[in-house]
Amino acid sequence: MRIGLGGALALAAALLVLPPAAAPARAQDAEAGAADSKGPVGRASGLPVPRFLSLKADKVNVRSGPTRDHAVAWVFTRAGLPVEVTAEFETWRRIRDSDGAEGWVYHSMLSGRRTALVNPWAKNESTALYAAPEKDAAVRARLEPGVLGKVDHCDGKWCRFFDSGFDGFVEQEKLWGVYPGEKFD
Repeated sequence: MRIGLGGALALAAALLVLPPAAAPARAQDAEAGAADSKGPVGRASGLPVPRFLSLKADKVNVRSGPTRDHAVAWVFTRAGLPVEVTAEFETWRRIRDSDGAEGWVYHSMLSGRRTALVNPWAKNESTALYAAPEKDAAVRARLEPGVLGKVDHCDGKWCRFFDSGFDGFVEQEKLWGVYPGEKFD
């Protein structure tokens, strides 16, 4: 079958307007755990922007722009840290950390596993870890600012927060890695 110049241009134009959902699923695997949203979605992934994810590796280069040609601005050295995806460009994600620093990381360095930091903005204030999602429940532990843990689910007010050595519920507003009022299982 032969396609003339006009047909080739029409075919090329049709390929350029494919929706993001047509992207191969494995390109989105690292981010598949992101919460559903009715807000804006990234053109590259089709997932909500902004959204929280976590770092997949112990060493993640953060670049000044969305290519390997851009300089490494800094390096994260702890897997599991929560980051907020604020923009997408092809296979790159612009992220923000709990200090507000932003840069670009390759999408495969991110995980859909939800994690959070306890009250990183309160330097000398511990946070209660409750046995149940209510203020009248027994306090299982007092967590220092910056404690990293996994988030299993949030109901908009409380999140189940755990890691090795602790398991319980924290008021959602005291975690960085989940949005106020966000609900997910």
